[in-house]
Amino acid sequence: MRKEVLLETMGLWAGYGGKPVLQGVDLSVRQGEIVAVIGRNGVGKSTLMKSLIGLLPPQQGSVLFEGAEVNGLSAHRRARLGIGYVPQGRDVFPRMSVYENLLVGQSIDGSGDKEAQARIETIYGYFPILEERRNQRAGTLSGGQQQQLAIGRVLMGGPDLILLDEPSEGIQPNIVQDIARIMVELNRDTGITVVFVEQNLDMIRAMAGRCYVMDKGVFTAEIGREALEDRETVRRHLAV
Repeated sequence: MRKEVLLETMGLWAGYGGKPVLQGVDLSVRQGEIVAVIGRNGVGKSTLMKSLIGLLPPQQGSVLFEGAEVNGLSAHRRARLGIGYVPQGRDVFPRMSVYENLLVGQSIDGSGDKEAQARIETIYGYFPILEERRNQRAGTLSGGQQQQLAIGRVLMGGPDLILLDEPSEGIQPNIVQDIARIMVELNRDTGITVVFVEQNLDMIRAMAGRCYVMDKGVFTAEIGREALEDRETVRRHLAV
C-alpha cells in the first residue's frame, strides 16, 4: 500500500527583502521517506528549509503538512504538529549540559517526565556518545557530537518529520558516516520521515532514497535510488 503524502509544497515562492529566492517549488514527500535536496551553494536550499519550518513566510504558494496548509503557522506551532528542524550550525545551548539540552526538546509536545526519560534512553541508544557526555557542557563538544545532540533534542519532541540543514557541515568524515547510518536506522525502526539539504556526496548516497536537484530557486531534476548509486550522476548535479 502506497503511503500518504506527509509534506508538500505547491508553487512555493520565498525570499528576503521582497526578492525571491525560491521561484515556484513543488515538493512532495511521503511518510517514511528519506529525501535529499541537493545543489550548489546559494541556489536556495536553506531558504527552502526555513520556509518549511516557518522561519520564512511564503511570498506565494503553499506549504502543506499532513494535507493541511500551514502557511500561517509559526515555527513553534509547526514543531508541535510534528515537524522537527535541525538548522545549519546546530544551535545547541552551549552553557547547558547535554542532558539539559535534551530536556529542552521535551517542551515541544508537552510530554510528561516519564515519557521524556524513556525518550532520552532511546536517544542514548542511537547516540551513545550523548550518554557518555550527558553532564558535559554542550559548547565543549566536537562539531559531530553537537550535531548528534541537536538531532537528539529534536527527537525529544516526538516528530513525524525531521528537517536537516547541511548535517555534515564542519564534521569529520567518520562522524558523518555514523550520523548517516543512525538516521537510516531511525527511519527503519520508527518510520520517521527525513528531508535533508546536503552537498556531501557520501552522506547523500548513504541516506537518501531519492533527491531533488535545485538550481536558481527551482527543482531542475529528481534522482531516484538507482541513479544515486552512480557517483558521477550525483557529482554532476553538485558541480560548481
